[in-house]
Amino acid sequence: MPTEAEPRKDALVAAAYKILATRGFEGLRTREVAAAVGVNIATLHYYFPHKEDLIRGVVGYAMGRFRETLSGAGSAEGQLRAHFRGLRVLSRDEPELFAVMAELAIRGMRDASLRKIVGGTDDAWRAMLRTLLRRAQDEGALRPNLDPEGMAAVIVATLKGTFMLPATEPENVERTFRQLETLVGLRVKRSPAARTRVERSS
Repeated sequence: MPTEAEPRKDALVAAAYKILATRGFEGLRTREVAAAVGVNIATLHYYFPHKEDLIRGVVGYAMGRFRETLSGAGSAEGQLRAHFRGLRVLSRDEPELFAVMAELAIRGMRDASLRKIVGGTDDAWRAMLRTLLRRAQDEGALRPNLDPEGMAAVIVATLKGTFMLPATEPENVERTFRQLETLVGLRVKRSPAARTRVERSS
């Protein structure tokens, strides 16, 4: 059943994602996930032999939504701006995504295998941000004395903390994004001449 396999697998991940967002890890039961998709538990185990495999699928799906906020085209400064803009939209339109990421972060502190899965995605996120920050410096868009590695760590840690904010506090989420943008140097769009002045004064 090659044409059926991937959609069914994706449906199982989506069902687990929805349960995690609404009921947390304590409410995640593989039998309920299977029932939500209309398959039996044996079929779920065919695609995901262990619960950890299913959770890995959920992590992959959630991080995929984050990766979609990166255009991969244009200047590094433009990509950073687009990343923050896309995350804002996700926090407003898909609060369940932040709820799932919060669940993963909290559970990861007590679960070594989950911590390893989430830690790997965090490492990749930091590396991507570090690269963009360095490139933005090379473009003259950010101050030369900014530490890309340290700033990437601050951004990831701050946004992971933002996952914990309830969906009923959008103003605090927005405040967090504004402060991060100010810290990075993205709040004001500089002209080429202004960028040159920043470089000379640093």
